[in-house]
Amino acid sequence: MSAQRPESDSLLTPSEVATLFRVDPKTVTRWAKAGKLSAVRTLGGHRRYRESEVRGLLEGVPSQRPTD
Repeated sequence: MSAQRPESDSLLTPSEVATLFRVDPKTVTRWAKAGKLSAVRTLGGHRRYRESEVRGLLEGVPSQRPTD
């Protein structure tokens, strides 16, 4: 029996999420504390974010301002 996770379920660091959203990593941490983004804690206490959830949020964010 294989316990392999799908690739879309990989975990991202706060820095990787911040790069995708073009914000500071501290902002990502604040989002997690506010409940806007769910975090998984590592054994060392670090936050990690599910890539599938982050990608889903990114799809709802406009990439650039529309040009006239």
